[in-house]
Amino acid sequence: MIRFIRILFQKLYQHLELLFWVTALLVLFFLPVQKTESSLCLFSLLGGGPCPGCGLGHAIYYALHLHPVQSFQHHPIGIFAVLVIFMRIRQLIHFKTNNHETQPNEHDRFH
Repeated sequence: MIRFIRILFQKLYQHLELLFWVTALLVLFFLPVQKTESSLCLFSLLGGGPCPGCGLGHAIYYALHLHPVQSFQHHPIGIFAVLVIFMRIRQLIHFKTNNHETQPNEHDRFH
């Protein structure tokens, strides 16, 4: 049983970044954009006013829902952020599927 738990945690740790990005996109996809009274921005919560990243979550929400104008209105980098996150997810999936390949053996190196 302990071995099973250790293997489970190792597999989870190996896929932690992939799990993080997929979860982040899912949370942002279902973000309740009508609620504006609360913010998760630490800078705003400390009384510093809006930070350079404020509005990025809403911009990603609108980009994921294919509303580029609203996305750009909330933050100009929102669409770019979604593209970068999707590219990173693709890299992680591609790396995980090709991770089983090993180094070429001695015979392959000389031919």
